[in-house]
Amino acid sequence: MADALLAAIGGPLKVYDLARSYEPGMPQSPNHPAYTHALQRRHGDSVRDDGGSAANDVITMGTHVGTHIDALAHVSHDGRLHGGISAAEAQTGGRFRTLGAETIEPILSRGILLDVPAAIGLGACDAGYEVTPDDLDAALELTGVAPAPGDVLLVRTGWAQRWHEGAAVYVGHESGVPGPGEAGARWLAAQRPRAVGADSIAFERLAPGAGHALLPAHRVLLVEHGIYIIETLDLEQLAADEVREFTLVLAPLRFVGATGSPVRPLAIVSAE
Repeated sequence: MADALLAAIGGPLKVYDLARSYEPGMPQSPNHPAYTHALQRRHGDSVRDDGGSAANDVITMGTHVGTHIDALAHVSHDGRLHGGISAAEAQTGGRFRTLGAETIEPILSRGILLDVPAAIGLGACDAGYEVTPDDLDAALELTGVAPAPGDVLLVRTGWAQRWHEGAAVYVGHESGVPGPGEAGARWLAAQRPRAVGADSIAFERLAPGAGHALLPAHRVLLVEHGIYIIETLDLEQLAADEVREFTLVLAPLRFVGATGSPVRPLAIVSAE
């Protein structure tokens, strides 16, 4: 909450960066355009009279690559977006006329880490593990706090430990990926959060070999309840330090009509 941040400013702060770095070849969903980076202009290509020179870049990527937030335009069900809006009509003209990334207001809220492996006595959830309401109850009990409407709930599965093993391992098409199923998503929605997030490629339990064939948690959260989803978070340092309540700061880019945006979430706690 904003009040929590303002109260903390009176003393030293510790900031946890929850975002992944962007570089070519990084793990990402094969459903989205890859991240590429090239120098369009190099030092020495043009030199000013005083000896100065400047370089600049071209970056291309999908809006759901790396640490990002899903706009409500991202998923439809039976042709309808959140609020019953016709997806076909909303996307006419090549970008969304409503529910695009520019409509996501900056987030300054209380964040709660639901550390599922810690709650069930594991270092990390197994590949393809479904995070259940019982798991989430246990993780919430571990925090010692009660969620309030407008909080941001971050679900740790420990899958972030696989990030540096390469794209094939982290994406987990063959192995599956741990995450909430439909029941877990409904548990989360019942807490009325502003957003939820996780440390995996998709905020879903992905079955081995199934890829993104079914995404029930996205339907429940984005379409039915209008709750934003943050994906590909790095939650390992928060978990290692047993930080389970914090102030979360997150600002999407104002991409008009886009289905998502890269973000760099920061978890802020008092260092005293």
